[in-house]
Amino acid sequence: MGRCILVTGGSRSGKSIVAQRLAQSLAGPRAFVATCPAIDDEMRERIRKHQQARRRSDWLTVEEPLDLAAAIERASDHPVVLVDCLTLWVNNLMHEAGLRGREVSESQIARHCKEAIGACRRHSGTIIFVTNEVGMGIVPEDKLTRRFRDLAGRANQTIAAACDEVILAVCGQALTIKPQTQ
Repeated sequence: MGRCILVTGGSRSGKSIVAQRLAQSLAGPRAFVATCPAIDDEMRERIRKHQQARRRSDWLTVEEPLDLAAAIERASDHPVVLVDCLTLWVNNLMHEAGLRGREVSESQIARHCKEAIGACRRHSGTIIFVTNEVGMGIVPEDKLTRRFRDLAGRANQTIAAACDEVILAVCGQALTIKPQTQ
């Protein structure tokens, strides 16, 4: 049964670096599940910087914008899997549903999260999720942004409840808010 860790924090809090350092502290080959599609030049540059940060280590990159459970299963021969990030994944699910004229409900997000956690539990190694804590600011002005905030919050709560450990990144510092129990 795999070990699951969630690293959360605000924008530019250092959460990806905290998660990557944690992953690199663990033995064995590592896989990086990238949920972010390269939709514009700015995003391509962010992706390039993330790839460069992993270049010194031998990481397998699995690009998967929608099916996290399948991506985790594809990395089953890697004892360390880093998923970055859940909030972009929620955005992707919302976008995909919108293309079909539908909306994603909180219960559907929870179901997708539970599928990903199920894949983690079938994995023998450590899965590290990165997510943004988007609900700590002001209430967004428009309906779509409020919906995204709510769905990201539901995903974060569902994953955090199932994880063995939860870490909050603040100012580049890691604060354990749900310690792993022995």
